Amino acid sequence: MDRLTNTIRPYAWGSTTAIPALLGVEPTGEPQAEMWLGAHPGAPSRLDRGAGTITLADVIAADPEGELGAAAVAKFGPRLPFLFKILAAGAPLSLQVHPDLAQAEAGFADEESRGVPIDAGHRNYKDANHKPELICALTPFDGLCGFRPPLEAAALLEGLGVDSLKPYADLLRAHPEEAALREVLTAVLTADRAEMARTVTEAAAAAGRLGGPYTPYAGLVHDYPGDPGVIAAMLLHHVRLQPGEAMFLGAGIPHAYLDGLGVELMANSDNVLRCGLTPKHVDVPELLKVVIFEPREPGLLRPEGDGEEVYETPIDEFRLSRFDLAPGGAPQTLPDAAPQILLCTAGSPMAGELTLAPGESVFVPAGEKAELSGTGTVFRATVLV
Repeated sequence: MDRLTNTIRPYAWGSTTAIPALLGVEPTGEPQAEMWLGAHPGAPSRLDRGAGTITLADVIAADPEGELGAAAVAKFGPRLPFLFKILAAGAPLSLQVHPDLAQAEAGFADEESRGVPIDAGHRNYKDANHKPELICALTPFDGLCGFRPPLEAAALLEGLGVDSLKPYADLLRAHPEEAALREVLTAVLTADRAEMARTVTEAAAAAGRLGGPYTPYAGLVHDYPGDPGVIAAMLLHHVRLQPGEAMFLGAGIPHAYLDGLGVELMANSDNVLRCGLTPKHVDVPELLKVVIFEPREPGLLRPEGDGEEVYETPIDEFRLSRFDLAPGGAPQTLPDAAPQILLCTAGSPMAGELTLAPGESVFVPAGEKAELSGTGTVFRATVLV
């Protein structure tokens, strides 16, 4: 197995303290949003097998079956099918959805055929893959996920007492649920920007005065003044994950992360359609093709199992599990049919002969026996083959 060196991404929404606290290092004062673990070309992990530092992406490219196993290559192709992250939100991320596989393939082929540069700000599809994802809280973690029932959303908007929100509340009450949600989200995102900015300012001020269920939305205007995503966010459920709890986000489900530290595991894709809370491009027509307009309760996941506690999800590209290793406990032998990345988040466990500190990780190729021992918490990212 190989100890990994990983890149920290300094996105503006990142916490300045959460990742340094996990790693036990002094903050730099700059935001540290995500640590990437894996072979994504944007920031692949690095390792050294005795001949100097090389990226995990290059290691896999040189021998896909040797590193990933024949079954994984046959099922997912010659690349690691997941991206593992530590995510530290100090400010809200963009309100967004991800396409399903067919939408991603069609959208990517269309933009390629039209010659849209891959790094263009208005490009929607960076690859031909879907991007289901799982977020697991390491600290209390706030997010938004899934549409509220329209009548509940209407009551929330009406409770603010802002006159310009009344037409949206009326729409939510006047149509079947899916049509109501589609019509209101479309109206919010296509409204006159100056008028919407005034509405957002009034709504945020009212939310700040009222508190209670409005508290998660009151602070959004600080980071995104005038952004229609502030109103769109009120159509969604607020979720607070406690440490160890997780949330799965499938295709078409609008969501945003607001605050907290967690581990995130996703299919290896950059495809994001944004709804708001962002200075980046919002392609409303394309977004409306992808969003699933139905009320949906956020499904909270808790790990299940003895020894290896698994977060069950409905896809094969990734699987997340957790080991809480207690003093005097028996070593845990890991399955070896697929590649895996092990990440320590607490204590000083051992992976084989390597002692891990919080934030440290190792890559274990398919077919290599691995054992966890000692004390601490280890998350395991792998695939189902």
